[in-house]
Amino acid sequence: MDLPVHYEDRLVATISADAQATRLAYADAWSSSADSFPVSLAMPIRSEPYDGEQVLPWLMNLLPEGEPLRAMTRALGAAPEDALGLIAQTGNDLAGALSIAPQQPRGKPGYRPIPDTDALERIIEELPSRPFLVCEDGVSMSLAGAQEKLPVAVIGGQIAVPINGAPSTHILKPDNPRLPGSVQNEALCMVLARRIGLNVAPVTTGVAGKRSYLLVERYDRTGTGTNVRRLHQEDFCQALGRPPAAKYEFNGTGTRGPSIADMFKVVRQHMTARDITRLLDAVIFNIAIGNVDSHAKNYSILLGPGAPQLAPLYDLMSGLAWANITQNHAQAIGGQRRGRHIYGRHWRRMAEAAGLAARGTVRRVEQVTARLLRELPAAVEEVAAMPVGSTMLEVFAKEIEERATEVRAHAGQECLPDVAEVPTEEVPMIGASAYSADGEAGAP
Repeated sequence: MDLPVHYEDRLVATISADAQATRLAYADAWSSSADSFPVSLAMPIRSEPYDGEQVLPWLMNLLPEGEPLRAMTRALGAAPEDALGLIAQTGNDLAGALSIAPQQPRGKPGYRPIPDTDALERIIEELPSRPFLVCEDGVSMSLAGAQEKLPVAVIGGQIAVPINGAPSTHILKPDNPRLPGSVQNEALCMVLARRIGLNVAPVTTGVAGKRSYLLVERYDRTGTGTNVRRLHQEDFCQALGRPPAAKYEFNGTGTRGPSIADMFKVVRQHMTARDITRLLDAVIFNIAIGNVDSHAKNYSILLGPGAPQLAPLYDLMSGLAWANITQNHAQAIGGQRRGRHIYGRHWRRMAEAAGLAARGTVRRVEQVTARLLRELPAAVEEVAAMPVGSTMLEVFAKEIEERATEVRAHAGQECLPDVAEVPTEEVPMIGASAYSADGEAGAP
C-alpha cells in the first residue's frame, strides 16, 4: 500500500507499507521548496526514508483512542492495530495541515449544513456508534483522543459537516452524561485561561434538544467562511515519537511517557524563550485548576515554514468536583503528582530538571495563581452568559478557587513533615481516561 501525504494540492511525502516494513519518504519537490515544513519534529526533512519506528507512532496519534477507536474499527471493518488502513479511510481532514488518503476526493470540497437542532441532536446521539460520521458519503475525518467529538465547520453562523476533503473549522464536543456539567466545566477552564493571558483556543457553548455541547475554534485553521486553510501541528507525543498509549508519564505500557522535563527540552531545542514561559504558565495553570489529564497529547506545536511555536491550549478541564476522577496528575511536578501536595521544593526540583530558574519558577507559580483567583469571578459570569447556562459553575469555581489558593500558598512553603509525598511509581495511571466512567487515568 502506498499512501500519499498532501498539503493542499502539493505532495509532501509518501507512506509505503508491505508485510515487512512501513516507510515515509519526503517528495523531492517538497524537500527542496523554500516554504516546506516537516510532518513532525521527530521526522525532519531528509532524503532518506523513515521506517516504522518513527512513522507508526506519528500515525497512531492521528486516530482516536478507547471506545471511539473501537467504534470506528467496527464501522469500517478494520483492525484497531491497522493504523495505516484506518488513516486511509479517514485521512482527508486530520489534526494539522496534511491529508493522507489513497486518492484525492472525487467530489468538490464543500460543506453539508446541519439543518436544525433536532438533526444536530440526532448526530450527537449517534456519535458513540458512528464516530466522525464514518461511512457517510463524502465524509472522511479523524481526531485524536478518547472523548466523543466531531469536526465541523461554522459557515455563516450555521454548523455544517465538511465533505470531500473540505477543512473543518471547529470541534464540537458533546456533554458527557457521566460527568454532570462537563461542558460548563471545560468552557470555564478555557475562558479562565484566556482571561489570565494564556494563549487558548476560543470557545462557546450550545444546546441541541436535550444535549449540550462545547464548540471550540480550531487553532490549526485560518481564514473564515469557505476560504479556510489548514495550519500544520502535532502533539508532544508525536514530536517525541511516543505512541498514544504512552501519553502519561506513568502508564501501564511498561514505557515511561513524556515528562515535564522532556517537553521543555523539545521547546528549548526548537522554539523561543517566550514559548518556554508559555509552557511553564500552562503547566502551572493545569495544576492550579486540578486538570489531572494534561498529558503530552494535550499540548501541541505549530509547524510551518518558519520556526515552530507552542500551539494555543485546549482540552482544559478541572477534575476536582467529580468523585470518580483520579487526583493523580498526568505528569509529576518534581516527583509529586497530587496537586494539593505540591510544595516549593517540588516546583524547584521540576525547574532544575527542566532547565529553569528555581526561584523564578516559584515566583511564576505565585503570579499565575494570583491572576487566576482575580479573574475567576468574571470567567464564571462570562460562561454563565453562554447558551448552555450556569449548571454547576459555582461548584466548579469553588473547587478551582480552593485548589489555586492551596497551590499558591504551598509554593512558598516546604513540604510539611506530616504530608507524605506520593510515590509516583506506586500509583500507575491505567485506563482510557481520567474523565472516564471508571475514574482511572487517560484523555478526555
